[in-house]
Order: sequence, then structure tokens, then C-alpha cells
Amino acid sequence: MTYQNILVETRGAVGLITLNRPQALNALCDALIRELGTALDGFERDAAIGAIVLTGSEKAFAAGADIKEMAAQSFVDCYLSDFITNGWERITTCRKPIIAAVAGFALGGGCEVAMMCDTILAAESAKFGQPEITLGIIPGSGGTQRLTRAVGKAKAMEMVLSGRMMDAAEAERSGLVSRIVANDKLVEEALKLAEKIASLSRPAVLAAKEAVNRAFETSLAEGVRFERRLFHAMFATEDQKEGMAAFAEKRKPQFKNR
Repeated sequence: MTYQNILVETRGAVGLITLNRPQALNALCDALIRELGTALDGFERDAAIGAIVLTGSEKAFAAGADIKEMAAQSFVDCYLSDFITNGWERITTCRKPIIAAVAGFALGGGCEVAMMCDTILAAESAKFGQPEITLGIIPGSGGTQRLTRAVGKAKAMEMVLSGRMMDAAEAERSGLVSRIVANDKLVEEALKLAEKIASLSRPAVLAAKEAVNRAFETSLAEGVRFERRLFHAMFATEDQKEGMAAFAEKRKPQFKNR
């Protein structure tokens, strides 16, 4: 497929998606969101792909939803079309791990898309924010919810109510990003992490992602019970036998994703 707003590559067992609207700082228009969903669908279907990296440019991961598409809409328009719902949640339903590699601005919808991913690597230049309040609106694609879960109520409330941006160092201290890397090493480090994940047992990786995500949806007792059932289920896989045999024999495991 030919894409107009993103670049799609395969790097071994890793799928790489680059947001590519440089003239608009990668603003998230409807066409881009549709293309992103198509690319994710393709990588989900591809048995050779074990993890996905989503990135933007050095200047901007994504500067937000496309204001030109929003400005003239009424409540009825937004409500009837279920605006920024259709396609926007595709990242959250992807079973394979997605790493957001963020440089430059990740604002509004861009910050929300990054937070939908499973983990975020931030370049030193990264800046995160939910500036919707300065436009007379509020975050609408999970910003008030995911940011609060990531950094806590006080910091999320300040950012959402004032539009203040958070730099990479503060984002790491606050738990929004997993780590900071040099600007020129961002994609390289994200691919390296994705390659490591993709080299491991696919059933175990999918189960681990599902278990961690469960922590945000249920009580501790129910989450631990869910985790334990998945843990038990891993003993039905060939990869569990291979992994433990390889450990005992002091060799590298040869996982078959079975």
C-alpha cells in the first residue's frame, strides 16, 4: 500500500512506523489515523513481526490533532461522527507491543497517542503536554485519564488545567517515559528494545503485555489472579520447556513461538 502521511518499514522482526506530515508537525488528521490503523493491522497479521516502533520527526512526534479539521465542528457533528474515536483507539487494541520513540513535541493528541503505546522512549528534546485548555477545549482521546495514571493527579491536573509542557527529564522523573536517550540515538535504541522483545517467546510476550495492562482495569486481587492464570498457561507452551531447558543447559534458547 502507498501511504501519504506515514512511512512504514520492516526491520527484521520489528515493524517501524514513522509519522510523516512535516509541513504540519505531524498533526494527526483523519487520513493519517486511518493509515496508521492500516499499518498496525498489517503488522498484527504478519507472523514474522514481534514488536512495533512508532516515531515521528526530530522536531515533532506529533503536535496534536489537526485543528483545521476541528475548528468548524459543532457538538452534533462531533457526537454523531464519534469524533476522535474511530481509528484513534487502534493502538490500544494491538496485541503486539508498541514502543513510542518521541523526539520534539508530543502535544495534545500526540501526547495521547504516545501514551496509548506500551512504553515511551524519549529523546532529550522531547516535550509532552495537553494544551487543549488553551484552545477552549479539553483532551479528548484519553489525555485526562492516561496522564493521570502515569504521573499522578497533582501533576496531571496542573498540566491539563494550564497547558504547561513537561520536558524529557521531568517526564522520566514522573514515570511518563521509561528512559531518555540521546537525540541521535532515539530510533536506534527503540529498535534495539523492540528487537529484544521480538526475539523472545511470542506467547509469553503477549501474555505479559495483557497482564500488565490488566493492572489499570481491575483490583489488585483480581489482577494477581489474572496474572497467575496466565502464568499457569505458559506451562502449556513449547517455549516454556525450551526456555527452562536452555537455562539448565547454559545455552541460548531457540524459541518457536509455540
